[in-house]
Amino acid sequence: MTTAEVSDEDFGEILAQTRHFVRTSVVPREQEILVDDRVPDDLRDQAKKMGLFGYAIPQQWGGLGLNLAQDVELAMELGYTSMAVRSMFGTNNGIAGQVLVGFGTDEQKSRWLEPIATGDVVAAFALTEPGAGSNPSGLRTKAVRDGDDWIINGQKRFITNAPTANLFIVFARTRPADDEGAGIAVFLVPADAPGVVVGSKDAKMGQEGAWTADVSFDDVRVPGAALIGGDEDIGYRAAMISLARGRVHIAAVAVGTAQRALDESVAYAATATQGGTPIGNFQLVQAMIADQQTGVLAGRALVRDTARLWVTGEDRRIAPSAAKLFCTEMVGKVADLAVQIHGGSGYMREVPVERIYRDVRLLRLYEGTSEIQRLIIGSNLVKAAQKARA
Repeated sequence: MTTAEVSDEDFGEILAQTRHFVRTSVVPREQEILVDDRVPDDLRDQAKKMGLFGYAIPQQWGGLGLNLAQDVELAMELGYTSMAVRSMFGTNNGIAGQVLVGFGTDEQKSRWLEPIATGDVVAAFALTEPGAGSNPSGLRTKAVRDGDDWIINGQKRFITNAPTANLFIVFARTRPADDEGAGIAVFLVPADAPGVVVGSKDAKMGQEGAWTADVSFDDVRVPGAALIGGDEDIGYRAAMISLARGRVHIAAVAVGTAQRALDESVAYAATATQGGTPIGNFQLVQAMIADQQTGVLAGRALVRDTARLWVTGEDRRIAPSAAKLFCTEMVGKVADLAVQIHGGSGYMREVPVERIYRDVRLLRLYEGTSEIQRLIIGSNLVKAAQKARA
């Protein structure tokens, strides 16, 4: 097992500061974020000062250097409030930043990781396309070599943080898949490069303040040094590993949100009355709360165990998919029960559980749908059994 860069004592302090930030600075302003569809600048600045834009970037590149076991503890705190705040720096620490951490050359890391860690650069992960979502093998964006440069053409969809991004981590096909590999490369493309066009901000069901948009690349020229890892076949593996790690993080966010929905439900049940009796005294309401609590406890245990297996290297494939599948489905059920416990008021805007109910629906879709997670889990278990028999 690799030694953590951050000691338990130091991490305890980071976690306590994050919890304080979430509960005292963000929670009281959730409605403002929802109505304005943006995270206020002062909260963004506070997150930058706390190092949250680079908590999972190694310390040698200017980040806090948290490993995944520590990351999930932080994610459970961040999931307690508006998802827009976590999303604001989520791509820097997660799917975009980790591609550079895991696969970038030393020169690429020196150029980009420090500004990513400080939040001076927002990195976006440009993989999803109109015809290629959870499975990147259908990728159609193309990169063609032109002398020492590459020319990129294609369109990406639902790209998180695209409207504020300074840097796109762009996956593109350099050739059809063959025996040599998937033919997918990944490039560093500055947002201000000629030919990069960011579309208008998407109007979504929930997660107000977490911005996504389409991004098109029209004859975008980048130098050879923009090819991550200097290898044309690194893209597919980089995407798969980055997404698998991200799935554990998303599972942890789901647990944090489920905890919030549970807390809101218990507080409401303890005080709201029907016929002069607190509804929490009714056994059917208690049964709903019991199901919520059970889901939260199971999800938290699964996330922690999965993160431990990732850090030790024992399982970086099946467990991340299992954690994301269980926790994102679980939070959907917990949020639904929270609305039920609140009755009519749970359907009203400005009530936290109404926002939570809408926000968590996306968790079962991005970074690999629940269906894709089931295929990953099932196919890998069967393949392992077949291999053992061969």
